[in-house]
Amino acid sequence: MAKKKTMAPHVVPGRLYVPYFNYYGALGSEFYKQLRDNKKITGVKCPTCKKVLVPPRSVCAVCFNNLNELVEVSSRGTVQTYTVIYYTYSPSNQPADIPYAYGIIQLDGADSGLCHLLGEIAPDKITIGMRVEAVFKDKCEGNILDIKYFRPV
Repeated sequence: MAKKKTMAPHVVPGRLYVPYFNYYGALGSEFYKQLRDNKKITGVKCPTCKKVLVPPRSVCAVCFNNLNELVEVSSRGTVQTYTVIYYTYSPSNQPADIPYAYGIIQLDGADSGLCHLLGEIAPDKITIGMRVEAVFKDKCEGNILDIKYFRPV
């Protein structure tokens, strides 16, 4: 049996630029359009199990049915869980100064959670079950960062 030849890895220091584009489909595109144009959050309602999923997707995560019925949900909701970031990434592309928090927010009218930044509150004051509302940017661009963060109600 022949012995397998191995090679040492070749490491090239530096940064790699990989431009890419995401296609979100009709439902995802409408979700971002509603954020940008109307500062409204939409979900998609399953005709079979009646669950409302945010952000919208084309297949139900509960019953795997095809989805296409967009519905508006509230910009207010409840923190289901959260995490606080205390360290700096390298290279830094953080959305806020440390420490900052991400939460899973179940919006009123939705059956799933939306992951987003929590703001206007010290990280040690955040609690599960806390009521929050979306704060939108003044000039929206059609992406998830049109919601700056969720703040306590």
